Amino acid sequence: MPAEKVNILIVEDESIVALDLASGLEHDGYNIAGIADNAEEAQQLFTENEVDIILMDVNIIGEKDGIDAAIETLKQKAVPIIYLTAFTDALTIERIKQTHPAAFLSKPYTLTNVRIAIDLAVNNFAVSREQQSTGKIIPLDKDGSRSTSSPEKEMILRMHDHIFVKHNYAFVKLKLSELLYIEADNNYTSIIAADKKFLLRLSLNQLLEKINYKSLVRIHRSYAVNINAIQSFNEQEVEVNQQHLPIGRNYKEEFMKQFDFR
Repeated sequence: MPAEKVNILIVEDESIVALDLASGLEHDGYNIAGIADNAEEAQQLFTENEVDIILMDVNIIGEKDGIDAAIETLKQKAVPIIYLTAFTDALTIERIKQTHPAAFLSKPYTLTNVRIAIDLAVNNFAVSREQQSTGKIIPLDKDGSRSTSSPEKEMILRMHDHIFVKHNYAFVKLKLSELLYIEADNNYTSIIAADKKFLLRLSLNQLLEKINYKSLVRIHRSYAVNINAIQSFNEQEVEVNQQHLPIGRNYKEEFMKQFDFR
């Protein structure tokens, strides 16, 4: 299936706490990539599984603590890390800051707090990647939050070669290459994959700007298609997944530029 669950690695030395957290997140729609109680096991799970977010306790079993484990995993791949800890002393906080965490939760925490932290983690990580790739500084509102023309823009985020679409409590992950086309209907826009459809309250322009995927080409005021998903086309329409989508007169020239005719 093209739509995937977001994979979360839990590093927690209290097994009951870890299992309870895993159960709550799975109920929300997330996938638990693994549970570890020490740095070595965390490293192995991170290496062997696809991990999108790490929930990291600071006080874990073994000589290395959660901060050491975070440093090791970040050497392999940058992912958002959310610290869960009862330690809030100045030295611990200073060490945590060196790993640039996505969020920090003091124990005891609630599942609601973790949900919010995951939302912020995915959002902040995606914004950071956007700034790095474009060189643009995202403006902030007076309260310090990210400025945006529409609150619904945060329902979809891009990270690496995936987009994350907010569905109920959880983000659902969709690989960009498996996106078929986008259809706009007034103030709503649908993202269409092979067997999934996500409805967002966004304009087509806003969504294309948010996704920023080169293979996604506008063909009509109401449609944009993944150029790699086109099965056939003529001057009037394109066929994608057995759906025939119109080519607008104002978009025809730009659409034809996508092909190298020899």
